[in-house]
Amino acid sequence: MAHANVLLSIRGLTKSFTLHAAGGRLVRGLCGVDLDVVEGTHVALAGRSGAGKSSLIKCVHRTYVADSGQIGYRTPGGGVVDLASISDVDMANLRSVDMGYVSQFLRAAPRRSVLEVVTNAARRGGIEAAQAAADAERTLAAVNIDSSLWHTYPTLLSGGEQQRVNLAAGIVVAPRLLLLDEPVSALDPASREAVLNVIAELTTRGSTVLSIFHDLDAMRRLADQVVVLADGLVVDQGDPEPVLDRLAATAHDLAEVAL
Repeated sequence: MAHANVLLSIRGLTKSFTLHAAGGRLVRGLCGVDLDVVEGTHVALAGRSGAGKSSLIKCVHRTYVADSGQIGYRTPGGGVVDLASISDVDMANLRSVDMGYVSQFLRAAPRRSVLEVVTNAARRGGIEAAQAAADAERTLAAVNIDSSLWHTYPTLLSGGEQQRVNLAAGIVVAPRLLLLDEPVSALDPASREAVLNVIAELTTRGSTVLSIFHDLDAMRRLADQVVVLADGLVVDQGDPEPVLDRLAATAHDLAEVAL
C-alpha cells in the first residue's frame, strides 16, 4: 500500500456526515481522496472552508471514522497498517507512541497546571520524570509561554496561550507523525513567529507533519508540499510556490483560501 519512503498513503478516502438538525441531510466531506505523505516532510492542506481539510486530518487521527478507503501507515518496523480499519485499541496505542494531534482548541486534563500538562505528555512519550519536566520547560519557553504562567491552569489562559500549550504538549516528544489543525490561528505576531520557528524544526527532529494553516505565508515558509482540496477531493498539489500562486490566482476572496 505504501512505498519505502512514504509514511502515509491514503487511497479512495470518503467521509459523509448526516445533519440531523437539518432533516437528516447528507453532507459529503471527503469524496475519494488520494494522497501520499513522504516521511520527514511537511505537507500542508489548503482550500476554502468546507473543502475537507479538517475531515481528512481527523480521519487520519481516527477522530472521524472514514466511510470507505484506506489510510496506510508505515510502522517503525516497516509494516503497513490501515488506520481506517485497525481496532480502537491498536489505534490508541499508535496515538500514544507514534502520533501527535494539535488542534486550535484546548485539550487538557482538568486541574492540571500548564507545566503538568506538558510534562505528562513527555512522560507518556517514554521520558523519565526529571527529564520530562526539563523538556516541558524548554518546550514551553520555545513557544513563548512565560514561566509565570507555568503553574496556572490552562483553562484560565487566553485562546492564543491555550493554543501554544496544546502545541507544546504535542511536540515535547517529537512524534513520528504530527497532525496540526490551525495551530496558530489565535496568536499575536510575536507568538506566531516563535511557534512557526518551532514547527519549522520538527522535520529535522524526525517528525513528518500534515498541517492546516489559515494563512498562505505559513505554508510558504514551512511546507515541502501543498495539497489543495475542493469539494472533498485533491484538485492540486506540488511545491508550495506554484501551487499557492495558482490558488491565489483563482480565488475570488484570498482571505478564504486556506480557511
